[in-house]
Amino acid sequence: MYFQLNYSRRAQIREILVSQPFTALSELEAKFPDVSSMTLRRDIEFFEQQGDVIKVRGGARSMKFITTSMEESFTARSEENQPVKDSIARRAAGFIESGRSIFLDSGTTMMEFTKFLPDTRLIITTSGPNVAIALAKHPKVMVNLVGGLLSHDNLSLSGGQSIDYINKINIDIAFISPSGFSIEGGGTCGNYSESELKNAVIKKAKKVVLLLDSAKLGKNLPFTFCDFGDIDIIVTERALPAEVAAQAKQAGIRTVVSE
Repeated sequence: MYFQLNYSRRAQIREILVSQPFTALSELEAKFPDVSSMTLRRDIEFFEQQGDVIKVRGGARSMKFITTSMEESFTARSEENQPVKDSIARRAAGFIESGRSIFLDSGTTMMEFTKFLPDTRLIITTSGPNVAIALAKHPKVMVNLVGGLLSHDNLSLSGGQSIDYINKINIDIAFISPSGFSIEGGGTCGNYSESELKNAVIKKAKKVVLLLDSAKLGKNLPFTFCDFGDIDIIVTERALPAEVAAQAKQAGIRTVVSE
């Protein structure tokens, strides 16, 4: 009888969770007054493990509404602006320090970054499975791969499991690559789950280095993961537009031009 009630409740909860972008825990508590908050939280965690939702503060977000990315596929992006990515990655790798705890974002620029790593001992955590495989070629590098749900478009892992992992480690330097960057939007990307992970990384990192292809300037994708005040260094291949440069200077950001 208990298992029948449990199954019935979870079937009802799943229907609620996947039918709308966000479901508050308080909403579930109101609809299931005889069920404890702890049990409802476990129900949310169950459906996160099933890949139906992402657990967030105060409730859950439906993957149905956030898994579709607003960005081009990884394959398409990997063929764009290759010399620019190479130049930015080469210059950014100069900020690597031996013995540090490093985070490398996912993405095509980070794949270039792995080619320029110094031959030194590092602990690197990444959200990109392909980045982790590339790092395996460096025998002195200890590689940690966050868990979570895989985006087929971005080849990146994100979600509650990945954020839990980030919250348990220390990060000296985080190398982040935005999909868009502007004065009004800050650093943006097209996937909500990925934006939450980037934001969690930035909060933990002592230093944040943004690898910024100038083609991304002025672009605003749906989800902001950082603003100017979160960034320490911007590495780009050409001088920033005057207005952006002024905002960066006001925020105390060091701008490095790779070419």
